[in-house]
Amino acid sequence: MRRFHGLFNVPDDFERPAPHPVESKERFYQGIIGGFKKIMQAQGLQFYVNGAENVPTEDGALFVINHTGYYDFIIAGIGPHLRGNRLVRFMAKKEVFDMKVVGALMRGMKHVPVDRAAGAASITEAVKWLRSGGFVGIFPESTISRSFELADFKTGVARIAHEAGVPMIPTVIWGSQRLLTKDLKKNLGRSKTPIIVSYGEPVTATGDPESDTQRVKDAMQELLNANRDEYEHRFGPFPDGLDWMPVSRGGSAPTLEEANEILAREREEKRKAKEVKQAKQAKGGS
Repeated sequence: MRRFHGLFNVPDDFERPAPHPVESKERFYQGIIGGFKKIMQAQGLQFYVNGAENVPTEDGALFVINHTGYYDFIIAGIGPHLRGNRLVRFMAKKEVFDMKVVGALMRGMKHVPVDRAAGAASITEAVKWLRSGGFVGIFPESTISRSFELADFKTGVARIAHEAGVPMIPTVIWGSQRLLTKDLKKNLGRSKTPIIVSYGEPVTATGDPESDTQRVKDAMQELLNANRDEYEHRFGPFPDGLDWMPVSRGGSAPTLEEANEILAREREEKRKAKEVKQAKQAKGGS
């Protein structure tokens, strides 16, 4: 592999296409990307990019991404960035957009808010972007997987891709959980952490959401296995018991079942807290 822009390691035969005529000129989003690149360079991060040739240079596509850390929004966009400075509009919880500073940034980059109480509107907005030839990114697990395995996928990815008439691009990141993730210590200094991001061959949605979702998940599992093997080969061997490594690889992260239990407890606590808040508001307004 050869180094590209000091951050990205790409195959020797990689050729970067010409900048996208519209997206490459979107100053605000491109400026944000430039800022993140400087931060990641300061951290000494090294990215190994596989399959960037599967990222379209012109047409729309839905990127289906695994989720192990808070950097995943940034990392998933590397392939599109290398393919002509293209941009990904991520689908994110409406609550993120309600935050004063972060929400302003999200709106400025034209990401897509997901309101679970009005999901149809979110889907409509995503489909609009895709039909116009843009990229949309979605995390089908809905939240960070504490097990660092692929958790249950929502079928919305396949429904959106089919309605928009675009392919799904399996996108798998490995190593980002070492930087910033749930329950583990932050590692945001000059860690020089290596991260692998791979883009698989496009998966066509047939209109059968269950089958299509399973096919893209199977493709992502193959990429995940390959990324882990490559990571071990390049940077291992690693000792057993590491908290950022899944049990299946000798780590001490929660199992998928344990992670699901933790998530269920969190959601129940949030539900109860919301009920208490609503009850107080109703009492105060009476």
